[in-house]
Amino acid sequence: MPRFNLATWLTLLRIALIPVLVVCFYLPWPGMRVLAAFMFVVAAVTDWLDGWLARRLGQTTRFGAFLDPVADKLMVASALVLLVQYDPEPGMAIAAVIIIGREITIASLREWMAEIGQRGVVEVSWLGKLKTTLQMVAITLLLFGIEWWHAVLWPLGLAGLYLAAVMTLWSMINYLRAAWPALMQGR
Repeated sequence: MPRFNLATWLTLLRIALIPVLVVCFYLPWPGMRVLAAFMFVVAAVTDWLDGWLARRLGQTTRFGAFLDPVADKLMVASALVLLVQYDPEPGMAIAAVIIIGREITIASLREWMAEIGQRGVVEVSWLGKLKTTLQMVAITLLLFGIEWWHAVLWPLGLAGLYLAAVMTLWSMINYLRAAWPALMQGR
């Protein structure tokens, strides 16, 4: 049974906020999409806070290390699906597919590298952290921009999302390049 500490509870909270985000997004009452955006902000803050607390309090666990990126990817993918549904334009869809596709690819790559004892080759990099931060900010701006200050927040959010998609590809290429020797062994 995994040990649940404060950091793990924050990660679980992030997962629990996903259905709240979806319900708020679709409720037809004024202000609900702003509330959905706020839920996403809370989730983004817990993404940073749970890792910081786990390290600061010496409460890192294997379960937490597994659950944290899963929660992050579930929240981002859920928000992107909502945004594509709201604005089904090619640019939005392409950015979402790039971001979600990269996450699946790198998660699979990390799992495979761990199986062959080379997990350290594809550890999270500064570029991955920067990409995640930009995604969180862009998605937040887009969610707020649906209902509030649309003329400013929506274009800023779109620009951030497109930049995040480019950074996503860049970071994926870096991870694949680092893992390439292991991928080509025993072809």
